[in-house]
Amino acid sequence: MEVKKGIPMRTALYDEHIKLGAKMIDFHGWEMPLEYSSIINEHMSVRKNVGMFDISHMGDIVISGSDADNYVDYIFPSKVSLLKENECMYTSFLNESGNMIDDTIIYRISDNKFFLIPNASNIDKIYNWMLENRKNYAVDIKNYSNQISHIAIQGPQSINIVNNLGMKFPETFKFLYHEADVQNVITGNNNIIISGTGYTGEKGVELVVPNQIAEEMWKSVLKEIKKIGGMPCGLGARDTLRMEKGMLLSGQDFNENKNPYEASISFIVNFDHEFIGKKELLKQKNEYKDIFRGFKLENKNIPRNGFGIYVNGSKVGNITSGTVSPILDTGIGLGYIDRKYSKTGNNVDIQIRGKLIKAEVSKPKILP
Repeated sequence: MEVKKGIPMRTALYDEHIKLGAKMIDFHGWEMPLEYSSIINEHMSVRKNVGMFDISHMGDIVISGSDADNYVDYIFPSKVSLLKENECMYTSFLNESGNMIDDTIIYRISDNKFFLIPNASNIDKIYNWMLENRKNYAVDIKNYSNQISHIAIQGPQSINIVNNLGMKFPETFKFLYHEADVQNVITGNNNIIISGTGYTGEKGVELVVPNQIAEEMWKSVLKEIKKIGGMPCGLGARDTLRMEKGMLLSGQDFNENKNPYEASISFIVNFDHEFIGKKELLKQKNEYKDIFRGFKLENKNIPRNGFGIYVNGSKVGNITSGTVSPILDTGIGLGYIDRKYSKTGNNVDIQIRGKLIKAEVSKPKILP
């Protein structure tokens, strides 16, 4: 990954995006592809066929040492130590107030080694926070974010692409290894990681590869995807895809101001161990007022971040993310609403450019 003073950072795949005619944007300091053809085409390719994404702007942090189990349990509300080798889980970092700093996927590499992926905008923040909270735990924490690339293969046909590349397809939230020709700093072996994870709500994998072979891997995946009419996809489609499936975006749907109960991800919380923010989170468990929900609008108006949600003329919440759903062909939104009005099927109004637009409350996962 290239870093130059005064310009956005670039992933190891930047030149490949330019060759493909991608429209590039500055995304949290990274020069990333917004789209190659169109957001809608790329979105539909993932839903109906297959698409591939460069997500190398995400972070890569490794925790190792004799106290790794105890340390990961301390910094997360989930009981991460229960993971078996080659398993991973979704969880979140909490502050002392019990609110979410960032969300992440954490992998168990071995008995005493874990690997986690913070969001692009929070890499340095999370790395420093982890160091500050290391206390007396016998762990080594290293940031490999400038040495690792990530390529996501998402969509119903992703299993065929992976198989055609000579790899095995992992189960959801499990990962496998595939032999490569270079040293991988995460595993310590000549391996790349094939993870049964994604940010689209579709069947798929994410490939974790050293920068040295990222370009070669990208070209190989692209060749296979094009054979069946798939396409490379940018951040625009990644955003619309995750909104249809109700997936949180760090810094937009939460920003150290929401706890897991408010964000509708209480499943990550296990109170059977001590962790940062536990005391305050216990207090808030049954006392929170607002909850994260989805909203389906009656037309193609787009509810933007900060737009108000109303019931009988009274404001009862705010939108945090919104778009037009290519699948539903109508406006959709994600946001927080007073729990009293959060039942699926309830009718609300969303204020858009001075007008109240009718909408229906749904679970965050708007598209089944």
